[in-house]
Amino acid sequence: MARPVPRARTLSQNFLADRATAGRFARIAVPDGTPPPLLLEAGAGRGALTEPLARRARHLTAYEIDPRLLPALRARFARTPHVRVVGGDFLAAPRPRTPFSVAGNVPFSRTADIVAWCLAAPALTDATLLTQWEYARKRTGGHGRWTRLTVTTWPWHAWRLAGRVSRYGFRPVPRVDAGILRIEHRRTPLLDARARPGWHHLVDLGFTGVGGSLRASLRREHPRRRVDAAFRAARLDPAVLVGEVPPERWLRLYEELAR
Repeated sequence: MARPVPRARTLSQNFLADRATAGRFARIAVPDGTPPPLLLEAGAGRGALTEPLARRARHLTAYEIDPRLLPALRARFARTPHVRVVGGDFLAAPRPRTPFSVAGNVPFSRTADIVAWCLAAPALTDATLLTQWEYARKRTGGHGRWTRLTVTTWPWHAWRLAGRVSRYGFRPVPRVDAGILRIEHRRTPLLDARARPGWHHLVDLGFTGVGGSLRASLRREHPRRRVDAAFRAARLDPAVLVGEVPPERWLRLYEELAR
C-alpha cells in the first residue's frame, strides 16, 4: 500500500509569499560576486525562493519532500538548465564533497535537524535559513544568552542574525515571525582541529554544572586558583551564568585552562 501524502501541517509548510523578502533573502544567501559552485535549497516548496536563488547561483539543486508540489515546480524550471529539482527529503541527501552552500525556507519543526545536517558537512561554506525568529535569536545571542550548540561550534562556524521577516509574508500565516539565520564556515578556524576534543569537553563541562554557575562547573575538574585566573583573563564575573558567556570569552577561558 502506498504511503499517504503528509499534510501541510505535518510538514510545517509555510510558503513564502512576499517577493521582496525572497529577493532580499537571495542577496544574503548569495552575495554579489560570490556565487557558490553549488547551492542546495532545503525545501523548495512552490519555488518562491528557488527563482531568485537561481538568478544568482551557478548550479542549484532544489529539494522538495512534498510530491504534490513537484510537477509544478519542475515545470516552472524546465527551461532553466542550471536548476535541478529533486523529489525527496533534504535530510536524506548525500553531503557534497566539494564546496557548497545551503539556503532555504526550512520547516520550523525540522530546523534543528537541518542545522545539524549543515554543521556535519565538512565541505559546507555557508548556510542561509529562514527559521522561527526566536530560534534565530537564540542561536545568535540575541537575548544576551548563548546556547551550547553555538558555543561548541563557534571556533569553526560563525553564527549571524541577518534579518527579521514578518509572519504575514507567509501562506498560511504562521503564529510567529521568521528570522534569517546565517551560518558561515570559517576559512581560518579560531582553534586548531587538534583542539576540538578539548574544546568540546570544556564546553560540555561548563553547560552541565549545578545551578548554571560556570565557575562552579569548571571547578569540578580544575583547581580554584586556575579557574579564578582564567576568569580574570576572560574578564568574567565569578557569578556569571553559563548562558551569559559570549563565545569569545569561552575562547579566552580555553586558552588559560588548556595550558
